Amino acid sequence: MEMIPTTQYRETADYLASRFTGNPETAIILGSGLGQLAEHIEDATVIPYKEIPHFVISTAPGHRGNLICGKLGGKHILAMQGRFHYYEGYTMQQVTYPVRVMKLLGIKTLLVSNAAGGISNTLKTGDLMIIRDHINMLPNPLIGQNNEDFGTRFPDMTRPYDLQLIRRMEEIAASQGVSMKKGVYAGLTGPTFETPAEYAFYINMGADALGMSTVPEVTVARHAGIRVFGVSVITNEGYHFDDDFVNSSEDIIEVANKAAMVMAGLFKELVAGI
Repeated sequence: MEMIPTTQYRETADYLASRFTGNPETAIILGSGLGQLAEHIEDATVIPYKEIPHFVISTAPGHRGNLICGKLGGKHILAMQGRFHYYEGYTMQQVTYPVRVMKLLGIKTLLVSNAAGGISNTLKTGDLMIIRDHINMLPNPLIGQNNEDFGTRFPDMTRPYDLQLIRRMEEIAASQGVSMKKGVYAGLTGPTFETPAEYAFYINMGADALGMSTVPEVTVARHAGIRVFGVSVITNEGYHFDDDFVNSSEDIIEVANKAAMVMAGLFKELVAGI
């Protein structure tokens, strides 16, 4: 696959820099149903993806498709209100394009969130799970010619999720009386939900939760030297089955919407301390 030239990323970054004020160093990617968290951003400038050069359009349910610049926790931030997915038919370069633009805009920390299915029997619907590690079952977005402007050919992924940010979030959650779990997220292609046999397979692989996003953005962020914190909202359970069990995208978005208020308080305090 032909590498996207750095000049194209710069065109997008220059356009966005002309649309907002401040110098944000933290960005947030809001997953399915979690776009409501953006309502807590103050002094917001909202830019639809369709107006941004070289951005694609978010078509997934619960993804509003806006880039927002404003303040959260007293700090200037960028927030993606919806992301791009491989299952939408986009290439991995398109899926991760915004992360490299963020790098050129001066972003140093990326917070990622998603809706995920819990396959560990310790996870219940509505739980918040800090992502301590991930398993990549998607095409690696770094396949192809390496862009030396962003990072090395073989980036280290020993600690994809920043340990200091994880510890800080655990402290914040405790101070706010919010219970948070911690586990391994597996990123799959989708768009189908998994079969019972596949759930069992991924449990045996060491995954605690499954989703269809996040891992590509995290991989490209780490390649570019951006530190990452991630959290999954457990929106359905995939470890027990009966004759009536079904997965529903509508139910998933509803659970994520309910979690957005709690997430807003946690992210606001985390951003304030970065």
